[in-house]
Amino acid sequence: MNFELSEELAALQSTVRRLAQEKVKPRAREIDRTGEYPEDLFRLFASSGLLALCIPEEYGGAGAGILGLTIAIEEVAKYSNTAALMLLLTRLPTGPVMIAGSEEQKKRLLPGIADGSLRASFGLSEPGAGSDVVGMRTRAIPDREREGGWVLTGTKCWMSGVAQADWYTVFAKTGEPSSRRHDSITAFIVERSQEGVAVGSLDDKMGVRGVDTGELVLTDVRVPPENVIGEVGGFRLAMLGLNSMRPIVAARGIGLAEGALMYATEYLKERQGFGHAMADFQGLQWEIAKMAVEIEAARLLTYRSAWLADQGKFSREWVPYLSMAKYHATETAVKAAGLAVQLLGAAGYMKDHPTELWYRDARQLTIVEGTSQVQLGLIARGVLDRHLWWD
Repeated sequence: MNFELSEELAALQSTVRRLAQEKVKPRAREIDRTGEYPEDLFRLFASSGLLALCIPEEYGGAGAGILGLTIAIEEVAKYSNTAALMLLLTRLPTGPVMIAGSEEQKKRLLPGIADGSLRASFGLSEPGAGSDVVGMRTRAIPDREREGGWVLTGTKCWMSGVAQADWYTVFAKTGEPSSRRHDSITAFIVERSQEGVAVGSLDDKMGVRGVDTGELVLTDVRVPPENVIGEVGGFRLAMLGLNSMRPIVAARGIGLAEGALMYATEYLKERQGFGHAMADFQGLQWEIAKMAVEIEAARLLTYRSAWLADQGKFSREWVPYLSMAKYHATETAVKAAGLAVQLLGAAGYMKDHPTELWYRDARQLTIVEGTSQVQLGLIARGVLDRHLWWD
């Protein structure tokens, strides 16, 4: 059992750490303040090869897999979860294509993601169907004018990167709208340029500002047969895609937690109180220690889950391990951000320090791509079904 990163991954970590410190850190507060998309960081990520990390080499990528992307996101998220989200969006919408897409789809879409000439977004949730995915109402009916084609109508919401994307992975009901059968849902590639595709309202978010989140409105959008991902009725693909994303979302959590704890620790070492540096007080040291344990536990869970996902182990029997990483890392981010604010006292509540930014950003992580409560349900089901068992 080897807990050391490979030479290549260690070099990647070092490179991204330096880039994050020099380029991402100075931009984080401005991005949050203006809410403007950081095109400069996107271009930097493209030129540095970070957009290509999870894309296989045969499609123009670096072939670093989910673990490589996880390591990069952890470093970037120490300073900006918005920038980390930009990297995450190289995998979330492309996941279903990489898992079940045709060779033509992979060759058409993946190289553009890798080199930054294309951007994508993922459409699953709807106003009345968040965690209750099978409650979606977006409808796909057979296209009478083109055999094998479909006509999509509906509205997707809470889509990160919706305003910047060139194409979308969209899930829709190919069965009856009221059906809750898994084989009534199918994945489609929807091009931004297609007639009937429109970006709807954009959300005014509490945190993770800078990458627009909002609605995708589909009105009689004709999708050709070559844009169906996998099989018609392939709802399982949505779950496989989300399962494989758990380590990547977890990486945003551990990066944020690390950034918050490091900042608060440095502050306590410099801040004087009662004739001593605040870091000298045992009560505060214990809080730092407990959070350090939480972070390291989250890191081990996350790296293991990324390793599993890179082996294709993201089907049902592996879900508990993936969900544990997402649950623990994102909840740790919330705890660490809250602790950082508390350790700084009144100063931590002010915009003079990034602690309040981390505090707002952390909350998103326990909601997106399966809430903490959904993860707990999946973990419990794994124990009950003995997929997670100890004898």
